[in-house]
Amino acid sequence: MDITNEAEKAPKRYAGILVHPTSFPSPYGIGDLGRGAYDFIDFLERSGMTAWQVLPLGHTGFGDSPYQPFSSFAGQPYIISPDHLKELHLLYDSDFSDMPAWNPENIDYGDAIAFKTRLLQQAYDRFRDPEIHDGFSENETLMQQYEVFCANNEWLSDYALFMAGKDYHEGAPWYLWEDDLKNPNKAQRAAWEKKLEVEIGYYKFIQFLFYYEWMKVKSYANERGISIIGDIPIFVAWDSVDVWVHKKLFCLDSDGYPTVVAGVPPDYFSATGQLWGNPLYNWKEHTKTRYEWWFKRIRHQLTLTDFLRIDHFRGFDKYWAIPYGEQTAIKGKWVEAPGENFFTMLEATLGYHMPIIAEDLGEIDHSVIELRDRFGFPGMKILQFAFENPNENLFLPHNHIRNCVCYTGTHDNDTTLGWYKNAYEASRDKLRRYYSTDGKDICWIMIRACFGSVANMAIVPMQDILELDSWARFNTPGVGSGNWSWRYQQKDLTEHLASRLFETAKMFGR
Repeated sequence: MDITNEAEKAPKRYAGILVHPTSFPSPYGIGDLGRGAYDFIDFLERSGMTAWQVLPLGHTGFGDSPYQPFSSFAGQPYIISPDHLKELHLLYDSDFSDMPAWNPENIDYGDAIAFKTRLLQQAYDRFRDPEIHDGFSENETLMQQYEVFCANNEWLSDYALFMAGKDYHEGAPWYLWEDDLKNPNKAQRAAWEKKLEVEIGYYKFIQFLFYYEWMKVKSYANERGISIIGDIPIFVAWDSVDVWVHKKLFCLDSDGYPTVVAGVPPDYFSATGQLWGNPLYNWKEHTKTRYEWWFKRIRHQLTLTDFLRIDHFRGFDKYWAIPYGEQTAIKGKWVEAPGENFFTMLEATLGYHMPIIAEDLGEIDHSVIELRDRFGFPGMKILQFAFENPNENLFLPHNHIRNCVCYTGTHDNDTTLGWYKNAYEASRDKLRRYYSTDGKDICWIMIRACFGSVANMAIVPMQDILELDSWARFNTPGVGSGNWSWRYQQKDLTEHLASRLFETAKMFGR
């Protein structure tokens, strides 16, 4: 056998870092798509990395979770770069005179959102002012690009009216609005659009800015050989434009309240399961429309990223349906979903093999594995899980297959250092014996194991690369506060770290 030729036929072996844009260094309280994003991509290139994984990029609501956005199509306005708005003459240094003193390692979402919203509103007011365009040809071009953006994104009008409606009702969810906006007919909607014209324009403007900046960041990464792995929550938030506009596609009663909600039964993360509260899909209605809303959603997300991880993939096979009003997820039941029909039609619609990663963690049965493998989707292997179980298990590296993505941990796990410190001694002992190590350099032992896996993709959270303890954990499932706030600092991206990553990746053919 010609080993060289066989190696050339093998799929590309990616190595990458998991970090959300909110975690980038920035002087404005929350990571954004300015200098910090480009410096991170430069670091990836110097490190020999070929992948960058993000969490969902949507406009977050209460709780700040990327997995509970207001829209499946709108981007996160809080990561728009103020420095970019300065370059466009839409913000000036005087607009920052009352900027708070930020903690560089954590996001205070309350203050950061208030501050960024004020800046964005100031920028919009100037954008609307015809005098601001005099002498600034780039702003005239920006206006033209804005008009093209508004014309080419059919989801934008629904999103902008929804958000303007929330502001008008002081943040109240749509199902508590008066009926002529909760369930508007054509004439009623037109009246609200006229009434909230300025506010609607603001939300269209900030979406234009997000997409303008994000697509530049994506191009910068792709030009340097770096693919972006996106993330899409399988369910949507109850208080979202998706449910407000497409009520028939969800299991709701006549007042707009869910009849059943999403979650998962008791598992590794919670003894009472996880009660997410998202309304579940009315799959019969989706089937009647040939999954039109879903297909638009996936196509849209694949314009923003090169790969797409589907969170809670098992929900396309069976989903855990919990009666609305339950206090825990215990009293749910499994209900069949049309996964095979869905993905068969999606593949036919897209016309190419779908670059989808299946989040196949938690309680998985054989039918989920069959669905995943039927369409050739790579699943996920978490190295921390390999040693939680003292017995033989599929997360151990010697059981990996090529068509999977190996992680030291995900955004839902503790950091590797924190996990190791808090793990049972039996788990630590198994790891030490497995890798013939004393465990003193645990993060890099796990990084080497991840990159050394046969998995086609190997992804490591930035916290593990920086060897951080539990204080840097990004999310604790089932805990309602204190999540999503970790940030790194520019000084963390050292040349020594880049060199160590580069050598480790190359050692294992990545």
